Amino acid sequence: MGAHHHSYNFSEQFSFGGKAKTISLVAIVIGVLAIAYGFLTGLTERTFLNLLLMSYYFTCVCAAGLFFCAIQFVAQAGWSASLLRVPQAFAKVLPFASIVLLIVVASGLFTNNLYHSWNSHEAAEHFSSSKASYLTPLFFLSRLVLFLGAYSVFAILITKLSNNEDLEGGLSSYKKSIKYSAIFLVIFGFTTPLWAFDTIMSLEAHWFSTMFGWYNFAAMWVAGLAAITLTVILLKKAGYMPWLNDNHMHDLGKFVFAFSIFWTYIWFSQFLLIYYANMPEETVYFYKRLEGNFLPLFWLNLIVNFMSPVLILMSRDGKRKLNVLMGVCILLLCGHWLDYYMMIMPGTIAENAGFGIVEIGTAVGFVGLFTFSILTSLSKVPLAPKNHPFLEESLNHQI
Repeated sequence: MGAHHHSYNFSEQFSFGGKAKTISLVAIVIGVLAIAYGFLTGLTERTFLNLLLMSYYFTCVCAAGLFFCAIQFVAQAGWSASLLRVPQAFAKVLPFASIVLLIVVASGLFTNNLYHSWNSHEAAEHFSSSKASYLTPLFFLSRLVLFLGAYSVFAILITKLSNNEDLEGGLSSYKKSIKYSAIFLVIFGFTTPLWAFDTIMSLEAHWFSTMFGWYNFAAMWVAGLAAITLTVILLKKAGYMPWLNDNHMHDLGKFVFAFSIFWTYIWFSQFLLIYYANMPEETVYFYKRLEGNFLPLFWLNLIVNFMSPVLILMSRDGKRKLNVLMGVCILLLCGHWLDYYMMIMPGTIAENAGFGIVEIGTAVGFVGLFTFSILTSLSKVPLAPKNHPFLEESLNHQI
């Protein structure tokens, strides 16, 4: 059984150069130009909202990478051992993504281009004293620094342990990983909803939904799984990670399939609660999204993020064919861009929202930034955690 594995080179490293590097740098330049265009043509608030959308998206996907690793450790899962380096690369970029998000939030807050529904004296007077004291710029930013700082610390700890394991072997790194992952999951579970309330829900500070945190978590997790799966597929297509087989892909496909349904369940729960309670301060959220140009996007959001993954990935084959799975992942990554767009735009700039140079350019720029930072981090360590206690199990994984 053990013999045929030695044909794999577990110290194989990804080399980041050539076309991939050029394309990602060009994409970053396009992004910078589009953002400059937005500011120079007077679309300041719209540009800020797009920066918020993409920096939040970027940070969420990196956080989902860390969450993926943590779940695998706590569950002591074997199947995923041989692909862990991909979500770990995401986790390593989390501190950088967090800084980008903090810069966007802070500059938007202080120039009054973001969060002005509560960040001015006139607006703040309409709130109860508890809400007004919760939404003060300093307390707001310190919460964000605290949450993202905590996640980043765990990202560094957990990825460092995996590198130590490569060097030292033994079980001590693995056992510590389980302990840190468990602590992280508790902290993450309690703070993710607050992070979503702060970053996105407080854009429309008069509206609130208790489901909103889990709705954001679901979006983050689906998008993260799609990004992890897409990265694995592209690495395989480039000839890396030959030890990953159809069974690993099938499992990633099942994750993407299952959590797309979970996202829809949360989306629908939020919608239904607000629909049948029919309280004006809550229904305003959907009222804004069911009128004008937003109406077709409202339905498109559900079709792309629910109908397509369910119909395409329902069959066993759909999850095992690389190109099909790759198509669904790209679709979902675009779909959750739309999901965030629908969370952010209707309640802030409403009829001034659009889809043009600013939106496309900012998205392209951040995709470039994401690709550049993830692949740089991926190229620093071997593509297999060669001393992971379950590596052998992962190589023989069959479903």
